[in-house]
Amino acid sequence: MTADLAGKTALITGSGRGIGRAIALGLADAGARVILLARTAGQLEETRVLLRERGVPAGRISVVPADLSDEEDRGRAAVAVLEAGRVDILVNNAATVEPLGPTIAIPAEELRLAFEVNVVAPLGLVQDALPLLLDAAHPRVLNVTSDAAVEAYEGWGGYGAGKAALEHLGAVLAVEFPAVTVWSVDPGDLRTVMHQAAFPGEDISDRPEPAAVVPAFIELIASDRPSGRYRAADLVSAEAVT
Repeated sequence: MTADLAGKTALITGSGRGIGRAIALGLADAGARVILLARTAGQLEETRVLLRERGVPAGRISVVPADLSDEEDRGRAAVAVLEAGRVDILVNNAATVEPLGPTIAIPAEELRLAFEVNVVAPLGLVQDALPLLLDAAHPRVLNVTSDAAVEAYEGWGGYGAGKAALEHLGAVLAVEFPAVTVWSVDPGDLRTVMHQAAFPGEDISDRPEPAAVVPAFIELIASDRPSGRYRAADLVSAEAVT
């Protein structure tokens, strides 16, 4: 099945690189208008150029440089979202893997910052976009998560706790707003800058590129699957046998 998202508007955080960029490219290829949001303007520009090279019209691309852990930037992002006038799909991908290390040794300030990025900022963006989402015919919120949210990995307490909190917020949001489909999707281990940061000095060249899981994300977004938690690997397997 080829997804058709023509006429939809998708907001993707962390879309300057890695899986966020890959999802943005996939959504645009499926016909969606994309709003790119990330901290680094240069990386966002690279994503915009890639989209234009793929034939995506300039009018279907918006770029919003913003650090969602910064209150002033978050306010600017909220204004940009409202000015878009429409949001059908919100992809909360931006995250930080820090702090890693023994849970008992995590500095409180580092944990607060991690929760600001991984939990508070995504929820804030949902709050800002909710009026537009509720106006959409089939609104979707997709939170990119990790197996660290449901498995106890030594040294991953800070990151895992943040992703677990994000998943639970998403599950409650789906109950509170049944009209909004809310998914938590675990993409698996991928060859990204963030994954490399989690394993410094280790060769991660055996991990798939982010583009490998994009078909699973796009097909999910175009589907009528209910709110819940999914693994990209399972979605890819299901698509292969349908």
